Amino acid sequence: MDVKGKKVSVIGSGKSGLAAAVLLHLEGAAVFCSELGPIGEKEAAQLQDMQIPFEEKGHSERVYHADFCVLSPGIPPSAPVVKTMQAKGIPVYSEIEIASHFCKAKIVGITGTDGKTTTSTLVHRICEEDGRLHGYRSFSVGNIGVPFSSMVREMNAGDVAVVELSSYQLERCVTFRPDVAVITNITPDHLDRYDHDMQKYAAAKFRIYANQRGTDTTIYNQDDALLRAHFTDGTEQFPFRILAFGMEQMPDGMIDCRNVLLDGETIVVRSPGGNEQIMLTSDILKSSFRGRHNISNVLAAIAVARALGIGNDAVRSALREFKGVEHRQEFVTTINGADWVNDSKATNINAMRTAIEALPGTAVLIAGGRDKGNDYSSVIDLLRSKISLIIAIGESQAKIASFFEGEVPHKEAASLEEAVSFARDAATPGQTVLFSPGCASFDMFDNFEQRGQQFKQYVHQLQP
Repeated sequence: MDVKGKKVSVIGSGKSGLAAAVLLHLEGAAVFCSELGPIGEKEAAQLQDMQIPFEEKGHSERVYHADFCVLSPGIPPSAPVVKTMQAKGIPVYSEIEIASHFCKAKIVGITGTDGKTTTSTLVHRICEEDGRLHGYRSFSVGNIGVPFSSMVREMNAGDVAVVELSSYQLERCVTFRPDVAVITNITPDHLDRYDHDMQKYAAAKFRIYANQRGTDTTIYNQDDALLRAHFTDGTEQFPFRILAFGMEQMPDGMIDCRNVLLDGETIVVRSPGGNEQIMLTSDILKSSFRGRHNISNVLAAIAVARALGIGNDAVRSALREFKGVEHRQEFVTTINGADWVNDSKATNINAMRTAIEALPGTAVLIAGGRDKGNDYSSVIDLLRSKISLIIAIGESQAKIASFFEGEVPHKEAASLEEAVSFARDAATPGQTVLFSPGCASFDMFDNFEQRGQQFKQYVHQLQP
């Protein structure tokens, strides 16, 4: 993309919006940044230092004087500024789309409802290990917290960009083309944005492979019924290589397409030359990285390594050293015989379910936040058997209390700090206190990272 002299409006001044504005400015575009709310002092200072004009607390007519627009992922398609852009025929792109035009590195794009952060981190660690041997660098960017645009100018040919992608980020991708695409799973989430239509949500995820060609690879989870049907029902011919991973045996009469699988407790790669044993699950799972769902993430990462031509030694070394991801079933400490686990990144019911299923015994559960249309009926049997007490917080606490009335013991807390105090009093030796909200964080916190950090701070304050 030649952006020299182009007029570009960047809508939104968060991390990705600011990074896109800076990238485009450095590439010679005439950038204007517009924010519906206030712009932070730090962000405003950076824009002023780079002489990038901006406005805040509303969008003026100036935003429409543009050759194209870059939209921050948190701004929905229904926003008036987006509708006006489209009515005027102004192209609207995502930050990911823009960054990809300047990327010299190979791109591994990873999306899915759950598991994408852990899978992205695993792939990044494997590429780092292999890169030390073969002289290239790996960059972990995207939805994981570091904007693609902020790092893309540092990437060289031969490097690898591991890009975690949300459906929001993929919506406005037009030519984005990863060398390797991964879809970990697709379960209900963000349905308020997609008219409560799973097919619309899935379609946003499937944009990850929309521009792939014969030399590219898409990797999917065969254990996921929606993905399995999508890639094997024969209604669509895919012009790229497809690899599948999975832990579950296929039912009788169903074709097993898995290229990376679990044979007992051994991870196996199928190849034309026969099955190849990679490592045992016991070499990976540990107290800080546990749960069979994480084996699924490991299988996905190994499939990526195969697609990139990375050898088994680098894979084994990276996986044996892996200790998990912050805010994702993160072991915090043990107090009075009870383990405390931070799963702040669980912003939907499926993520909450996987965290509870990974527990070695029963738990006190702290849950709640900004509800995204959660249906708690899918986890009620699990909570009955595994949860001794639910402590509800945030905007959704009344909904949680109402739903579980007479089913699971529960109480409401006025704050996360109070919830931690209640949990300390309720937990018994051998139990786990699990903070797995199952909801978005924006009712009480800026993001799930801040929420998780606060939880850990309050827990550590309990210790003498």
